[in-house]
Amino acid sequence: MTKPIILAVDDDPGVSRAVARDLRARYGADYRIIRATSGAEALATLAQLTLRDRSVALVASDQRMPEMTGIEVLEEVRRQAPDAKLLLLTAYADTDVAIKAINDIGLDYYMLKPWDPPEELFYPVIDDLLSDWNQDHPDDTSEVRVVGHRWSDRSHEVKTFLARNHVPYRWLDIEQDDEGQRLLELAQGQAGDLPLVLVPDGETLRTPSTLELADALGLRTRAEQPLYDLCIVGGGPAGLAAAVYAASEGLRTVVVERDAPGGQAGQSASIENYLGFPKGLSGADLTHRAVAQAARFGAEMVLARDVVGFEMRGPVRAVRFDGRGEVESRALLIATGVSYRRLDAPGLEQLGVHGAYYGATASEASQCQGEDVYVVGAANSAGQAALNLARYAKRVVMVVRANRLEDTMSQYLVGRIRSMENIEVRLRSEVVAARGDGHLEALTVADRAANTEEEVLTAWLFVFIGASPRTDWLGTDVVRDDKGFVITGHDLLSSTQAPRWPLSRAPFALETSVPGVFAAGDVRLDSMKRVASAVGEGAMSVYLVHRYLATI
Repeated sequence: MTKPIILAVDDDPGVSRAVARDLRARYGADYRIIRATSGAEALATLAQLTLRDRSVALVASDQRMPEMTGIEVLEEVRRQAPDAKLLLLTAYADTDVAIKAINDIGLDYYMLKPWDPPEELFYPVIDDLLSDWNQDHPDDTSEVRVVGHRWSDRSHEVKTFLARNHVPYRWLDIEQDDEGQRLLELAQGQAGDLPLVLVPDGETLRTPSTLELADALGLRTRAEQPLYDLCIVGGGPAGLAAAVYAASEGLRTVVVERDAPGGQAGQSASIENYLGFPKGLSGADLTHRAVAQAARFGAEMVLARDVVGFEMRGPVRAVRFDGRGEVESRALLIATGVSYRRLDAPGLEQLGVHGAYYGATASEASQCQGEDVYVVGAANSAGQAALNLARYAKRVVMVVRANRLEDTMSQYLVGRIRSMENIEVRLRSEVVAARGDGHLEALTVADRAANTEEEVLTAWLFVFIGASPRTDWLGTDVVRDDKGFVITGHDLLSSTQAPRWPLSRAPFALETSVPGVFAAGDVRLDSMKRVASAVGEGAMSVYLVHRYLATI
């Protein structure tokens, strides 16, 4: 396989050689390093690479060059090689220009010169950029292949599981891809075997369960230790933050996640108000970084296991899995987040996921090319989904019950939605019915202001209408409110639903009615419902776990 390209551009020959030397020393085994001493030479080289169908992973350009500035070079690179990562090498005086380029041309990063020693200042930046590029450009020969058809519930679930666990895969629809039909015949498969999942060097999986799929992919599905200091149920932002801090501080830590790390945030197309990321980042990217960070500190991740029960065994807190298996720990953190509420519209439930989706991943967005798409909801998650879908769809219609978007959505999203020509917002409106033969074909939208109803043709509906926690597995020992949200800390003492707190000390903040059991993130009553606050609560919970463990 040919190596991807890293192109370094600097008009000073000595600096150009030094940049290329530093890059070659670190990345030469996996990338071909090319240098250019002018913007014109760089663009000519890039044109030849494009004609030869060579992948360009990263272009690093000096800003101050006589005939063409670095930003001008990178702007042209963005047009010719839109997937390449762009790095600007600049001086302190040019930082305002670099920041502007983040918005204008999608600059990925800018660095101040000099960067000696490169091990501390240069390589970590390049590592991060190349890691992102490689995640989006996997080797096709090592991809998992999924053979199914568009309106299959299980095919959708398998694709979602793979995407959210950052497993590269290729989708082959037997109704649209000859290769998909050929593979089905080679496997001597029938319609009831779909989806087929073909894992490199593995057995062909036929309609696999999530646990079977995870095992075939080599994902960890079983805990390895008999007793942990902290078990975290839920791998969203709160759970992952807790895992990072707990493991880094020496606690034996395990995270149990029934679907995939990231939670609802992991499905977000873009999180633009998270501290430290001026360009924003996707929920998948944030999740991928957090999982890698937790693993680096030694936290275990147990995937595809549904927790169905909780038990107190003296000083031990135990969670039981669906089927067989359990985890015992000295402290427990509930970070299961929430699930999107179902839309109550006649005809919709019978369709399953045959065109009606709760949440949206990048794979669904890319399949909406040239079609009309409807989004129900007006929170940030709905706004982010609408903007992502609008990149592919012919038209995105947002169906909103409220009088205005600003009541429930951040202003930066409202402004972007209004600037998109192919996004239409229908206020004071609701989806009241759905119909279709085997899959969604039409919706009935009621306009409450005009007191009218209209049937619209569409095969795509994405629903974001609030959320509810899944906490029934906690039993009666952990006190929740009437909607299932976990009550913690000071609220326990004033809750009429809470039993008498069993200890002489007051419950710690984030501690539930069971000492040593904590809750963080969206599952907790009166939480803020933001990624940053969930991360903060996850980190805070570890401090409280330490305090609890010191008392037993």
